[in-house]
Amino acid sequence: MTRIEEVGRPVEFLLVEDNPGDVRLTKEALRDSKVRNNLNVLGDGISALAFLRREPPYENAPRPDIILLDLNLPRMDGREVLSTIKADPRLRRIPVVVITSSEAEQDILRTYDLHVNCYVTKPVDLDQFIKVVQSIENFWLTIVQLPPPGETES
Repeated sequence: MTRIEEVGRPVEFLLVEDNPGDVRLTKEALRDSKVRNNLNVLGDGISALAFLRREPPYENAPRPDIILLDLNLPRMDGREVLSTIKADPRLRRIPVVVITSSEAEQDILRTYDLHVNCYVTKPVDLDQFIKVVQSIENFWLTIVQLPPPGETES
């Protein structure tokens, strides 16, 4: 087990978000990070699953260390994406952080039923949004111990 910041390579983020403003703010927050990182961005659930499975056109996609997932996505919503990730033995250990505008109790309960690792409501304030992303990064990259990249269940 290791902390992601100790792996000696850039941390791989996958952001699944269709709102260009939220993508921009997330990029800004991660750009100011103390930890080297790469951010891959996809705007819908079908593309996200193709990326994770390394299906065309994503055959050379890096395996994400962390997935930041919005719930309200085109083509396939975040709940379906989460359910598919957590049902796949090759993907289920990748931490998934839902970061969404929904504060609905039913969304929170359902995503935890689908084994999300963390549920965060997006702040409306821009500075607070950046602080939230940086807090997520700090927690998952410097505090939490995770299995080595690429490990799957036996």
